Amino acid sequence: MPRVKRGTKRRASRAKTLDLASGYFLTKSKLHRSAQEAVERALKFAYVGRKRKKRDFRSLWIVRIGAASRLSGLTYSQFMHGLKLAGITLDRKVLAQIAYDDAAGFALIVGQAKAALEPKAV
Repeated sequence: MPRVKRGTKRRASRAKTLDLASGYFLTKSKLHRSAQEAVERALKFAYVGRKRKKRDFRSLWIVRIGAASRLSGLTYSQFMHGLKLAGITLDRKVLAQIAYDDAAGFALIVGQAKAALEPKAV
């Protein structure tokens, strides 16, 4: 079996790693092994961060919706239940944007949710 020395492939791979590590402190940006460890760690944190970002934004939207609905006399859970009963299918991102930008519009939505929560008189 012939011997393989990997000439240009190895150099390209190492250059790519060092390029990703540019800006890191001391040997982490200069030596391949240190750079490789630092880049792998950074990529792991970046992956976790992309998942966490979704969680954090949903939490922020819920806080904003809850704060705006409390101004109208409903808790967050009552408001969301009222929306479901009223048949309003706006997601939390849109509701939070309306609550943040348009208080009057959000008050109308809360009014519809309150009306749906009231027991029907027979």
